[in-house]
Amino acid sequence: MRLDKYLTLCGLGSRREVRKIIASGGIEVDSIPVLKPETEVHNGARVTWDGENLVYRPYVVIAMNKPAGYLTATRDAHAKTVLDLLPPELQRRDLSPAGRLDKDTTGLLILTDRGDLVHRLISPRHEISKVYSAELDRPADGSDAEAFAKGLDLGDFTSLPAVLEILPGSEARVTVHEGKYHQVKRMFEARGKTVLSLHREAVGPIHLPPELSPGEWRYFTEEECRILLDACGLKI
Repeated sequence: MRLDKYLTLCGLGSRREVRKIIASGGIEVDSIPVLKPETEVHNGARVTWDGENLVYRPYVVIAMNKPAGYLTATRDAHAKTVLDLLPPELQRRDLSPAGRLDKDTTGLLILTDRGDLVHRLISPRHEISKVYSAELDRPADGSDAEAFAKGLDLGDFTSLPAVLEILPGSEARVTVHEGKYHQVKRMFEARGKTVLSLHREAVGPIHLPPELSPGEWRYFTEEECRILLDACGLKI
C-alpha cells in the first residue's frame, strides 16, 4: 500500500494533507525517514510520525453517546449533526450512522465506514436488537406488554413483535429488531402513552460504554469489533 493512502487510513488527513506531512519530514517506516508518498508500506511495518506510532485502521467503528439536540445525519445546512462531535480527520472518513436516533433521543450510536456493517445493523432481516429505556407520561402495564409482543398496527406498517419490560414508576425498557421513523414513540402512542425521553442502551451485543458522557465517543476495541461483526454474520 502507498504511504499516503496508509497515512489517510491512520486518520492523519486527506491525501493532499498527508503528502504535505510526508514532505515536511518526521515520517519513518521501520525507523527509516521517508519523503516520498508513493513509498510502499508492507504488512507489519512500523510507521511513526515524530516518533509516535501510527495506528492503521482499514475501517473504523465508533461508539458514541449521542446527546440531545444533534441530528443523526452526515451533514445538514441548518442544524448540528453527530459528525460535528468528531475530529476533522474522522469527518473525512465517510462515516455513516448505523441507524438513526431522533434529535431528542440520546444514547448509543454506532458510526462506521463499513457499509456492509451498517446494512446488517439496520436491516430487520438480520434481527439485530436495539434496546431503549423510555420515560413515559404514565406507567405501562401488562396489556401494553402483550400488545408489544404481538406487534402494533401503526397505520403505515405493523411493527414486529417487541419486548416491553415494565420498570418502576413510569419507566419502561423496550427491545425492538427494526428502527423505523419514530417507531418506539409511535408504539407507545398507539397504547395511549407519551414518551417524555428516550435513551438507547444497546445495539445487539454492544452496550453503551459507561465511561462515555453525552457527546463523547471512542473507537471500538478489537474484541468489540469481533463480537459485533460476528453477531452480524461478518468477518473482520
